[in-house]
Amino acid sequence: MDERILTWNPQQRRPALELPALACDAHVHVFGPAERFPLAPGRSPAPADAPKEALFALHRTLGIGRCVIVQSMVHGLDNRVVEDAIRAGGGRYLGVALVPVEVTDAELQRLASAGFRGVRFNFMQHLGPQVDIAQVLRLTERLAAVGMHLQVHFESSLVHALAEPLARSRVPVVIDHMGRVDARLRPDHPDFAALEALLRNPLFRVKVSGIDRIDPAPPYAHGIALAKRLVERFPSQCFWGSDWPHPNHTHVPDDATLVDALAQIAPTPALRELLLVTNPQDFYRFEGGH
Repeated sequence: MDERILTWNPQQRRPALELPALACDAHVHVFGPAERFPLAPGRSPAPADAPKEALFALHRTLGIGRCVIVQSMVHGLDNRVVEDAIRAGGGRYLGVALVPVEVTDAELQRLASAGFRGVRFNFMQHLGPQVDIAQVLRLTERLAAVGMHLQVHFESSLVHALAEPLARSRVPVVIDHMGRVDARLRPDHPDFAALEALLRNPLFRVKVSGIDRIDPAPPYAHGIALAKRLVERFPSQCFWGSDWPHPNHTHVPDDATLVDALAQIAPTPALRELLLVTNPQDFYRFEGGH
């Protein structure tokens, strides 16, 4: 196997910002251990293991009480690595699966029973061939039957082509990483304007994660500005996530810096409670409520 790349910081510092109780990190991944959960073929260079134990330790350091783990193409359509982490999470960790569009109803029901709340489809060239959006829309009829939502990850320019079909989804649609816009182009850029137009439809949600992906260097001021704007304009439709362990990236961001940015993204305790606790509880249906 080629040398594997470490995509997270094993010596994570604590953030300055104290998060509310039951704060949710709504977008992370887990990788490996590869001996138990093999990587999908063709991942080169492949990321080093980022197992559930490292994720749980990170969340203790950051003050995170809940989490949504998103299956990654690092493990392809084999969702066992996320299932394993959900089982170990004591009801505080839920998941989003990767599935083929022809997935059976029985498998969807099994995933839902295992703690998966949605399925994700990528429309990103670096992640491989893209699925047909018409097939995805047909699948949403079956997602509705098991209480699962649709999560989509797309290149920013695709927002214009995907907006109309996604609005026909039978289930809520979560958009990853603020639509992967280039934050340096500011909020009046057509791609960001199209994202905001989508969010005027209550069917849609957005993850104000990835300030470090849409803005190339700390302190991510442009990314913070767009995230803040979305939280202010669509306060009940936003979730936040760290995107740990940061694969396919230009650098390894400091997760404490990402947490501390929440003081600007959601600048009042009430907004942070909504973004980090109320919204994910209502949408993902964690056990135990508030």
